[in-house]
Amino acid sequence: TFKNPPGHSAWKLIDAAGCRGLRLGGAQVSEMHCNFLINTGTATAADIEALGEEVRRRVKETSGVELHW
Repeated sequence: TFKNPPGHSAWKLIDAAGCRGLRLGGAQVSEMHCNFLINTGTATAADIEALGEEVRRRVKETSGVELHW
């Protein structure tokens, strides 16, 4: 879902920000591969987008690194 920033692994940043398993509406950050956003069955496109933006916000807040879609 997110590009690896130079010198970093996106999944490690997402995990360190506490986003593994995070849910918003019907969208969830995968428990198995936390650089994937999954539809639990009822997610709208807006749920996926909002969850991704929340992940980006939390990663920026905790590590100072900006993730890109």
